[in-house]
Amino acid sequence: MIELIHHSYKINFDPMKLDVYLSLVLYIYFSIKKCFIMKIAILGCGNMGLAFARSFIQFDLVKKENLLLIEKNEERSQILKKTKEGVVVNVITDDIKEYDLIILAVKPQDFEVLAKEIKGKLTDNQIVLSIMAGIRIKKIIELTDHKYIVRAMPNTPAMLGMGITGFTAVEGISISKLFKVENLINATGRSIYIEDEDMIDAVTALSGSGPAYFYYFVKHMTEAGKKMGFDEGTALLLVKQTMLGAYHLIHNAELSLDELITAVASKGGTTEAALKVFNEQGLDQAIKNGILAAESRAKELSE
Repeated sequence: MIELIHHSYKINFDPMKLDVYLSLVLYIYFSIKKCFIMKIAILGCGNMGLAFARSFIQFDLVKKENLLLIEKNEERSQILKKTKEGVVVNVITDDIKEYDLIILAVKPQDFEVLAKEIKGKLTDNQIVLSIMAGIRIKKIIELTDHKYIVRAMPNTPAMLGMGITGFTAVEGISISKLFKVENLINATGRSIYIEDEDMIDAVTALSGSGPAYFYYFVKHMTEAGKKMGFDEGTALLLVKQTMLGAYHLIHNAELSLDELITAVASKGGTTEAALKVFNEQGLDQAIKNGILAAESRAKELSE
């Protein structure tokens, strides 16, 4: 008999009963999976809408015949029909009542027109998940006349199943329904529940816009590499692999960020020389100010 200790839990594991454990795991898996079977409609099939659709399909959280993709752009609609991502239409009909979850993935400026089209077509059994930037729950309720709203802010790595999404919800949604929505969101990466909707603007600034900050820093590190004599491909490879390795150290090393920096920046060395210039030229404050400016703009857009 082997004792497995995981945090505060003690599990007695008998290798001779492996087939029993496997059967139990499979039973739990398919029971949970059955609970999450839903019919989902996605309104707006741009990059983010499709990222959600493909993640749901990849993890078998919805069958293609139960996934409705509403795309008004005729050219894009035809492409989706050829790739058979789901049931593709370009108009909203009363059939939308048949879907458990409605995902609003249109551009914010297109929302008011969309709201007029779905108003009166939704039932109290349906959940609306908005992944539109800058549109508050109150406004969604007012324009759609539907009260069960979840608001989320994903980021573009969701397209690879590596995103992070902050989400919040209006009061009145049952825990079981919110749990289902959370598990669907997690198909695109990871998620964090935000109790205060006002903090969604901070999520937008930090992680929603965050990939662009990362690309910006990679770009200028690559440019520095080219100035030192590398061709662009070699410089970019050095920077990308450095970023990837550094991420894994952040994720796995039991050290603070300051300790990780100190571990590289030996006294009087090359890293220290670079960090000194960064500090002298106010890079640290510029990064903070930029992110705070993004938050301020997010608040303006949501008013």
